[in-house]
Amino acid sequence: MFSFGRENTGLIAKWWRNVDRQILFLFIFLLLLGLFFSFSSTTSVMSEKMNKETYFFFIKHLIFVSFSLLLIFFISIQDKDKLIKFLTYLFFVSIALLFLTLLIGVEIKGSKRWLAFDPLPRFQPVELLKPLFIIFAAKIIILNEKSNIYKRYLYSFLILLLIMMILVNQPDLGQTFLLTLSWITMIFVSGFNMYLLAVLGFTFAITVTLLIFFLPEKFGYVIYRVNIFLDPKSGDNFQSQKALEAIKQGGLTGQGMGEGILKDRVPEAHTDYIIAVISEEFGAIFVLFIVIIFLFIGYKVLNKVFAGNNEFLKLALVGLVTLLIIQTFIHIGVNIRLFPTTGMTLPFLSYGGSSLVGSSIIAGIILNFTRKDSTRYFKNE
Repeated sequence: MFSFGRENTGLIAKWWRNVDRQILFLFIFLLLLGLFFSFSSTTSVMSEKMNKETYFFFIKHLIFVSFSLLLIFFISIQDKDKLIKFLTYLFFVSIALLFLTLLIGVEIKGSKRWLAFDPLPRFQPVELLKPLFIIFAAKIIILNEKSNIYKRYLYSFLILLLIMMILVNQPDLGQTFLLTLSWITMIFVSGFNMYLLAVLGFTFAITVTLLIFFLPEKFGYVIYRVNIFLDPKSGDNFQSQKALEAIKQGGLTGQGMGEGILKDRVPEAHTDYIIAVISEEFGAIFVLFIVIIFLFIGYKVLNKVFAGNNEFLKLALVGLVTLLIIQTFIHIGVNIRLFPTTGMTLPFLSYGGSSLVGSSIIAGIILNFTRKDSTRYFKNE
């Protein structure tokens, strides 16, 4: 899209002067770490189990990472007003794609969460939708500040409810839970009444519980996973048990690169259980290092939020950081059996094009909204 003329060279130079380089380098570092762990967890296993070339999945991941880096740069360099307008339109496209999963979605293990349009690779629309929902919800909440704030909360909730209905029918309670927590965090930051917030949280928990128990044909797998989580002997908990064993075997310093055995035993080790693979081969200390990176990104972004006055940017940044942090801790919690299995990937590090693209959109928007030339946006309105 860009020609390398003087104008675009100047635009890139301006972007480089204004972008938060610490956050940028941390995002790039996480992507490269994911590429490294993909090499470690897929090269030998996939060639044996799936009759593929030794580096088939690594090369695919390399392509995903390369595209993700370009996507981060492309989003972060855009004019803020034009980007917000474009993302708003794209949100409606993502809603339509999410709805299509119910009609023509690819079913895997009882869930229709993916779309496939040849020759494009299979993708998961919710990964595109998550950051776009945050932007759209932030716009609604700060829209027309003279109107009743609770009406704006209601409008944003109705959008969330529409998304939840689609996700529940896929079914995908993990992403439903993630989006709901992110929305609750946003309205809490915007000054929502704590008592009403507690009532909303209680109502949501009761609603989910009723859905699970009164629609067993749709949510039987949730009850099954919860039962196994509470009583490991009540069913097949092979994957979560092996992940926990791998973490224990890794200890503080790990078994060494390529010495882990989890990737040989669990099919989803490079996606849903990547943190267990990392812990087994590189140790709990390295996992702690990864967690610190995510927390430091959150700290840097929240510093911008606390220093700003623009309500839209503040809400959007809080929502985007919440997505990253909560998803990270859900993934780790599942791997250490703190939570039931959800199928949640680790942002930037897990294998998979949809996850990487979704994470990169979040990263690109964060970098765009935290640029130094965002000062006028923080001080105006």
